[in-house]
Amino acid sequence: MSAVDDAAAVLGHGAERDRPLGPMTTYGVGGAAALLVRAEGVEDLLRVRAAVAASGLPTLVVGLGSNLLVGDAGFDGIAVALGPAFAEVTVDGTYVSAGGAAKLPVVARRTAREGLTGFEWAVGVPGSIGGAVRMNAGGHGSDMAAVLHSIRVVDLATGEDGAVTVPAAELDLGYRTSAVAADRVVVEARLALAPGDRAESEATIGEIVRWRRDHQPGGPNAGSVFTNPPGDSAGRLIDAAGAKGLRVGTAEVSTKHANFIQADPGGSADDVFALMREVVRRVEDAHGVTLHPETRLVGLPEWTP
Repeated sequence: MSAVDDAAAVLGHGAERDRPLGPMTTYGVGGAAALLVRAEGVEDLLRVRAAVAASGLPTLVVGLGSNLLVGDAGFDGIAVALGPAFAEVTVDGTYVSAGGAAKLPVVARRTAREGLTGFEWAVGVPGSIGGAVRMNAGGHGSDMAAVLHSIRVVDLATGEDGAVTVPAAELDLGYRTSAVAADRVVVEARLALAPGDRAESEATIGEIVRWRRDHQPGGPNAGSVFTNPPGDSAGRLIDAAGAKGLRVGTAEVSTKHANFIQADPGGSADDVFALMREVVRRVEDAHGVTLHPETRLVGLPEWTP
């Protein structure tokens, strides 16, 4: 038996074989996972952990796929998607508990309705709570680090049983980074917000939505492709290097915002990756600055500066 067979034997009917991941990402392109598990509870995640122990296969938490590019060759491991049970949001005073699968815009609007402030910025980030914690997502002058109190995680690589609470202070949250390892699944985040004014918060949310519509492209993309260098903007550097509108195969640098890449319907993830490489080369040649991916890359050649 292969490692995939070993894992499938542990997972039973809860696993799908050769599941295309492209439709589960906002790029809409990319290959398949050897196995996909849709977790409806912590017990499903513990079953994945048992499958990892039996097979040695790597894991990939997909989330909403809004910051993920999976190569055309796919992912030779176990992909995990959190089900609706992990999308619940509860409010207790100024504290908000949001499941790892909860959508950031949904949480932003819910907290505004509850008269809480501090999470309005998240309405413009099309990701999940779990992914936002992992990359310390942010925008419009704030980020997860500013509001995160603690998280509950399930470790798919260790013998720990169930979900473990980790304080935010132990997560080493930095600019689009954290210490949350790839094999740790964020099943819940606890946010510490402040009392606010519902009308003001909802007005701020409306302004952010309008700004995003005016300044960022729609269609198949994964948001900002590269992190901003200190004191500068990746989009400005790309534009100044003459790469706005640059195309490689089925992928194109957005003509609306140069730090976005759009993929043609039915296109190639490998084209997106090749375009990223070419953009980095052109920016280095023009400015002597090396851009680094913000997008998570899976099933693709190792990214080296």
